Amino acid sequence: MDLSGVGVWSHHLRYGDPGEAAEAATELEELGYSALWVPDTGGPVFEAVGNLLTATRRIVVATGILNLWMHDPAGVAASFAELSSNHHHRFLMGIGVSHAVAVDRQEPGRYRKPLAAMTAFLDALDQADPPVPENSRVLAALGPKMLDLAAKRARGAHPYLVTPEHTRQAREALGDGPLLLPEQTVILCKGKDEARAIGGEWLRRYLSLPNYANNVLRLGYTEEDVESVSDRLFDGLIAWGDEDAIRRRLDEHRDAGADHVCLQVLTADADALPRREWRALAVALL
Repeated sequence: MDLSGVGVWSHHLRYGDPGEAAEAATELEELGYSALWVPDTGGPVFEAVGNLLTATRRIVVATGILNLWMHDPAGVAASFAELSSNHHHRFLMGIGVSHAVAVDRQEPGRYRKPLAAMTAFLDALDQADPPVPENSRVLAALGPKMLDLAAKRARGAHPYLVTPEHTRQAREALGDGPLLLPEQTVILCKGKDEARAIGGEWLRRYLSLPNYANNVLRLGYTEEDVESVSDRLFDGLIAWGDEDAIRRRLDEHRDAGADHVCLQVLTADADALPRREWRALAVALL
């Protein structure tokens, strides 16, 4: 399983038309991307993963992430075993605890002790028959305790919505062995105003979630940065500009210790697959 290079993180590949997603996956593999990452906010996630694996031959398909509150570990292990066996072990299971606001929406009070919940979920995956191997799973990890768990109980970490400085700190926490596979949001555009128009409210919604707000506060940003979505914070979390600007941000993550970076492309049309942008970035970066 090749987990170097540059990947694509896309909700379109998960929740868009399955036929269009499969066609895009085939092209993304041909363009040279090394992994496809899809989220899980409910619904048949393993069907979506299987759709992408069937459409490709070499590329890794990963969950970024599997919401552990929404799945039974035994069922997860069985689905993993089937997909992995049928597709040459190209399925990487990213697992995360998601956010209280999402989990408690249907069952108030369910989201509690996320570190303990993750540990219990991993225990259950280890005890399943067959188990989900540690080298086939990574954890969504932002803070030091979850990063430590990722180093000890998984192949590494998949941090989402982070800066190169977080990548540096995460690498220090993980040590040299585990994989570090951050997501980087990008906007191909001509200037600041266009970037803010596309990404401003998108970022504001994420920063309303305590996990992300607390993470950027740990990195030295202020409450005012978070509340106003300051230019400093926007520029730290979203790489925008031309292809050279995106390349510079990728290089910063790599220099900080990332093994692989997956790009989430934002455009003015949030419902459309950003295939033009994926092609342009492949030419520039791969």
